[in-house]
Amino acid sequence: MAALETAGLWLAVTGYALALLASLRHWRRPQAMLGFAAVAIGLHTAVLALRWARLGHGPFTTMHEVLSSNAWSLALVFSLAAWRVASLRAGAPAAFGVVVLLGAWALASNDAPGHFPATYGTWLLYAHAVLGKLFLGLALAAVALSAVVLERRWRGAADRFATLAPDASLDAQSAWFLRAAFVFHTLMLVAGAVWAQDAWGRYWDWDPLETWAFLTWLVLALALHLRAAARPAPVVNAGMAIAAFVIAFLTFFGVPFVAVAPHQGAI
Repeated sequence: MAALETAGLWLAVTGYALALLASLRHWRRPQAMLGFAAVAIGLHTAVLALRWARLGHGPFTTMHEVLSSNAWSLALVFSLAAWRVASLRAGAPAAFGVVVLLGAWALASNDAPGHFPATYGTWLLYAHAVLGKLFLGLALAAVALSAVVLERRWRGAADRFATLAPDASLDAQSAWFLRAAFVFHTLMLVAGAVWAQDAWGRYWDWDPLETWAFLTWLVLALALHLRAAARPAPVVNAGMAIAAFVIAFLTFFGVPFVAVAPHQGAI
């Protein structure tokens, strides 16, 4: 079963890579990009379901599971958004680049089963995880639009996006996704705090993951506040959106490497 999961993950990551290549060549004709993405997401869904059935718990306990499940959720959220919002397709290379990175990282990581703590056996964990994945997916959509705003400044790139909406329109769409991401991040923190109180008798303990999650929330809040109060140029807003996503990326995938116990109460 584990070998089947590995083979399926290789095929899914290959599908994401093909979606990336299709987005680089023909973003105005998204059928190939979204088609490759849909097939890859379907394969990846089967991989996660097989592992869930084999181990008896969701993909939350190891770095391999975190990387794989987030590559899947980012691809799913972005693909659905790009299907509905045409301008997002221009920024698909940035989005699928992140998905391929996470997928390749998952393939290179140790896929051995992890320990599923007793405190994880609650619906609050699933709510916390789903809200976090929605947050990161919506933030990635904001980054995709921001990448287009910045790429237009490069020599020769303006022609590639000549038929696309002006920067102000892309900036407004990016702001919508960033605000939605902020809402889901806030709900993620609330669900996590309720889970912590129920599991460990405390709402907050300033462990590494909690601290970095709060830092991400502050960076997002600052970016949205400056956007509303100072009304900077779209290129500045794009830089802030990307900076906020980088902090979130480090929180989700960096802290587990440097923290001995990302959640100290998880026993």
